[in-house]
Amino acid sequence: MAKKLVGTMKLQIPAGKANPSPPVGPALGQRGINIMEFCKAFNAKTQEMEVGAPCPTVISYYQDKSFTMEIKTPPASYYLKKAAGLKPVGKRNRPKGAVLPGRETVATVTVKQVREIAEAKMKDLSANDVEQAMKIILGSAASMGIEVK
Repeated sequence: MAKKLVGTMKLQIPAGKANPSPPVGPALGQRGINIMEFCKAFNAKTQEMEVGAPCPTVISYYQDKSFTMEIKTPPASYYLKKAAGLKPVGKRNRPKGAVLPGRETVATVTVKQVREIAEAKMKDLSANDVEQAMKIILGSAASMGIEVK
């Protein structure tokens, strides 16, 4: 007999750093998901990734309290900030893009770096080939105030 799906939820968790503390623990606990089991499974699946890279995760949970998870690649903005070498600033000590994108440029990246990002993100983008994926990444770069040379 097939398991009955109760619902799905989306979380963005740093790779290799899932733990029962907020926001992960409370979000899973109120849905009846075993928090420690999830943390161990997530950390095992993301051990190949760069530690701390934000991973959008879609969690499907079932009536018998079991779950499945789909871990996606980090956002394009994460890769662009890393390639551009933006330094952390602000309250949460995160790298930021331009305040006025289109009018100011905060950094530059090369076409080669954009191609690498597009290839890394290919499975999560709605593009048929790398050239189309590069256009999507170029749009993200423009909206962040990052110039491509």
